[in-house]
Amino acid sequence: MVLFRKPEEAEFSMVTDQGLRRPSNVEAMQHQHRKSISNKGLTGASALTVRQSIFPITLVTILFFLWGFAYGLLDVLNAKFQNSLGITAAKAGGLQGAYFGAYLIGPPTYSGWIVRKFGYRWTFIAGLSIYGVGALMFWPSAVYRSFGGFCGSLFIVGSGLSTLETSANPFIATCGPPRLSEFRLELSQSFQAIGSVVAPLLASRVFFKETDDTDLSNVQWTYLGIAAFVFLLAVVFYFAPIPEVTDADMALQAEQSSGLTGYMDKPLKKQYKLFFGVIAQFCYVGAQVGVAAQFIKYSVESAKISDAAGSDRYAIGQGLFAIGRFAAAGLMMVVKPRWVLLVFMTGVMIFIAAAMGIQGEGGVAMLSLVLFFESCVFPTIFTLSIRGLGRHTKRGSSWIVAAVSGGALFPALTGLAADHMDYHRAMCVPLVGFFVAFAFPIYLNTVCAKELDGFRESKIGYQDEDGLAMGDIKHEERRASTMHEEKGVLPTEKENAY
Repeated sequence: MVLFRKPEEAEFSMVTDQGLRRPSNVEAMQHQHRKSISNKGLTGASALTVRQSIFPITLVTILFFLWGFAYGLLDVLNAKFQNSLGITAAKAGGLQGAYFGAYLIGPPTYSGWIVRKFGYRWTFIAGLSIYGVGALMFWPSAVYRSFGGFCGSLFIVGSGLSTLETSANPFIATCGPPRLSEFRLELSQSFQAIGSVVAPLLASRVFFKETDDTDLSNVQWTYLGIAAFVFLLAVVFYFAPIPEVTDADMALQAEQSSGLTGYMDKPLKKQYKLFFGVIAQFCYVGAQVGVAAQFIKYSVESAKISDAAGSDRYAIGQGLFAIGRFAAAGLMMVVKPRWVLLVFMTGVMIFIAAAMGIQGEGGVAMLSLVLFFESCVFPTIFTLSIRGLGRHTKRGSSWIVAAVSGGALFPALTGLAADHMDYHRAMCVPLVGFFVAFAFPIYLNTVCAKELDGFRESKIGYQDEDGLAMGDIKHEERRASTMHEEKGVLPTEKENAY
């Protein structure tokens, strides 16, 4: 295909040859309204400070809330369509297949190409626009009561959200000091968890409160409102100050950290940590969605309660998921992220196994704790997988986002197992996915520890005693001047994150 004939990553020699004309981080913040940016060019955004990155990260965090809200509505709409259209549970599962199937197609093809060719700003706008179109398509689908139309609409929504994730996740991870990468993404994704909690509560108490099981009119108005908000947000992103972090910037940042990390530029085919991360993410997300899809039925079977009571238990589990993300973000300020991931994945393994063997409310409590420990896994796998990718950062990020498509496979397998056994033993399917994902933090803590700890010790993006960001061209020029004046004696640098 013409779109993918020529790679958009910068060759490492091209990055180092730009040393004499490197822009500063101030210029990166000043040139934010360019129509597009060459992924092979330096922008100065590799050394953004915390202060410079706060506003763009806050704006992008709104997107995390948006797709958390969309995902939270999915289970509610699933039940609504099943009751309204009189379809089977297996057929209703097609909604999840449509949503997560979009992740398999978009990120490795058009979404990944857009972010490498035109940059983050235009990928945000494209993703929001696709999302808005998908939301509008729910109106005719509801009018004609077409299940196929609903699946198609949800596929378009998933395409838009996968495009947003292809840009938002790496943007948050790379916009600011590299040592805070895991903390930034964990904190931003915490708001996605809040969206997942808020959506079903609003759906049951506001959107569908006064409607019967066969009335889909509120579905139409709900998604019309979402479409209007999304299109408005696309306009905001057009004018918003969004610095562009290119693959060339990431290659420079990785090279500047090489003394701490042992970084060496390698071709994409030798980025083994990335490939392992993609496999782990696919299995983890699939297992996570498999647990979520069967949580209510599991609760009904285990505790002998009604579906409504099971929904309440699920809401508690989602609340624990959101709390877990904020807790993990706080931990990452004082504990190495690779350790946090290992501890949380260990908790997942322990409690999913316990949930298989314990009956009653105790089993429901064990499954709720699985949701708590799941909380930090996705964003932490993401950030640790792209550490040290350098000029391959955007392409590698799109592959990890594509791994979200695991959510289209595991729920169906879990449901199939439940049909032939029971919901307790059906949790062996998510257990297998979690087991594969569990191998990843073990790999990180044994094979990749030095590299990951080196990035955590990096001072790039932190200011010295003169207020200049370390790693920025102005800091290096000032340092070279001081070295010359003092005949090689370096001034003491005072760390200041702000």
